[in-house]
Amino acid sequence: MQQLFAPSFAGQPKPPALMLRRLRRHREALMGPSTDRLFFAVLPDEATAARIAEKARHLRLSHGLTGKGVRSEHLHVTLCHVGDGIGLPRDVVDQVKKRAAGVTMPSFRVSFDRAGSFRNGALVLRGDDGTIGLEILQQRLSDALDGQPGRARPFTPHVTMLRDSYRVPEQRIEPIEWTVREVVLVHSLLGRTTHRHIARWSLTG
Repeated sequence: MQQLFAPSFAGQPKPPALMLRRLRRHREALMGPSTDRLFFAVLPDEATAARIAEKARHLRLSHGLTGKGVRSEHLHVTLCHVGDGIGLPRDVVDQVKKRAAGVTMPSFRVSFDRAGSFRNGALVLRGDDGTIGLEILQQRLSDALDGQPGRARPFTPHVTMLRDSYRVPEQRIEPIEWTVREVVLVHSLLGRTTHRHIARWSLTG
């Protein structure tokens, strides 16, 4: 089976974003749209996920939004996007699992104290100092996947709650917090609202 996955590892040149978009469109025209996505994420515990879902429902009602909320079991913070494709190539999975296994970091608290919409219509939770641990973890994971240390990557830690054409102005909320204890490798079946957790790595401490 052919795949569109093209993860970036050390030693390989990284083409500009415009070139990547054109390449993706060309491949999709030949092979059809991607059906699978692979990414690393941090997930809230069950109680915190329920609280986030309740916050999403409150904001949806108070602002008259019509977008469907993300299912509580799918709420997450994306750390690194590995790639999209058709099928799930075992060699890619094996590579990223091997490299991610070398990431070490103690468990830490994360806190989101703001809610608002991105320009693409995603209604999200965000934070300031309360998300520094996520930024450190994302950098270490990115370095491990690239095979060498690199400069800080653009990264805005957030939890997407729903998507809607109306943009909610950013507002302060009572902080939503939890302790991050593990990193999860997620296989998303695009368009089928299905997430499969195919690997987990515990944080120490």
